[in-house]
Amino acid sequence: MFLKVQLPWNVIISAEDLDAKGLMLQRSITIRLLDDFACKKATKDLGYFCAVTTLDSIGEGKVRQYSGDVLFPVVFSGITFKLLRGEILDGVVHKVFKHGVLLRCGPVDNVYLSNQKMPDYKYVPGENPVFLNDKLSKISKDVMVRFMVIGTKWLEVEREFRVLVSLEGDFLGPIS
Repeated sequence: MFLKVQLPWNVIISAEDLDAKGLMLQRSITIRLLDDFACKKATKDLGYFCAVTTLDSIGEGKVRQYSGDVLFPVVFSGITFKLLRGEILDGVVHKVFKHGVLLRCGPVDNVYLSNQKMPDYKYVPGENPVFLNDKLSKISKDVMVRFMVIGTKWLEVEREFRVLVSLEGDFLGPIS
């Protein structure tokens, strides 16, 4: 699910980047905010950061004592992506294993679909392994699959989510 959020942030501008006339200050703050935002990746509460939509306010800068850099408190609006339990989403298979498949869904690379959560699908080994059911519906690499989220786990060290999904339900499975 995409969420619209408003976040406070501290942007640090080095002394060399400050313009004597102040004309380029807002541009410098915006560029630095976008750089910092891109490096942040995700948080447990908000999910994955996707985009900054507006820069709502820039507070008064405070000079840091030893470095001479200036810290500006800013508030901006942005869009985040968070997977919620029970949500129906689409993902693309990027790895097929005997015990299940890994999918990508938006910025999330670790969406796991276990073979136990694929009713009627059987593993078919080979050079290009697949899961096949009686109706010849196939789950293989690069196939789009509609699934339901049954659980998420936040990994603080990697700053990402691991997601467990299922095909148990109506209208779930490979889509063309």
